[in-house]
Amino acid sequence: MNVFVFDIETIPDLDGGRRVYGLDGLSDKDTATAMENIRRNESGSEFQRLPLQRIVAISAVYRSGSKFSVWSLGDEQSSEKELIERFYNGIEKNTPTLVSWNGGGFDLPVLHYRAMLHGVTAARYWDQGENDREFKWNNYLSRYHQRHTDLMDLLAMYQARATAPLDVVASLLGFPGKMGMHGSKVFEAWQAGNIKGIRDYCETDVLNTYLVFLRFELMRGNLSREAHDAECQLVRNHLKASGQPHLVEFEKNWTA
Repeated sequence: MNVFVFDIETIPDLDGGRRVYGLDGLSDKDTATAMENIRRNESGSEFQRLPLQRIVAISAVYRSGSKFSVWSLGDEQSSEKELIERFYNGIEKNTPTLVSWNGGGFDLPVLHYRAMLHGVTAARYWDQGENDREFKWNNYLSRYHQRHTDLMDLLAMYQARATAPLDVVASLLGFPGKMGMHGSKVFEAWQAGNIKGIRDYCETDVLNTYLVFLRFELMRGNLSREAHDAECQLVRNHLKASGQPHLVEFEKNWTA
């Protein structure tokens, strides 16, 4: 197994909003309000277009050989560019299978736009067979290839009306679901300087996604029941021994 489960957290890109909408001279608070009003008039929602989503956290579960890790890339002071570079450098180095929940509809497109903004190179990720012939038939970009598994998209048979939130599916399966905060509260937490809280929350999301992925692998026969249960126990042991309150709490709330 060489799997990299990922999730991102974003806030409105205020500097980008100033450039796109001509809001020069406004304070951060007034810029945010103006962007919300513009977006609400466009779509009925305050949720910004994907290019105007600034990444403030990328968290991951990495499982390869005997290694299991859950962490957030960079540190609390890392710039958006550094977080994105670390994400793509990991792909360049390890060529893992990417696993996400709605990664095809949100996380990866946001990463694309923001990588382009910062001039981040990601040759391995963008390869569709030009450099590695195997990538013609299985790459990160095709919706129906398996080098990136978007669990939400695949389980819904690529039908928007059949999709479900991660929190609903994880909770249904006996996993903790949302912990610490909700995605709608990330901007508020960022304004309060609670970057650690955002990173901790993002880490619990990737743990939920990994556990759903294990159940998916059991369902499609890639894991036996014994292998699935052993993998779950490995995760439990790691969380208990981590000494990190949010991970210990996650294990305690895991009832499956």
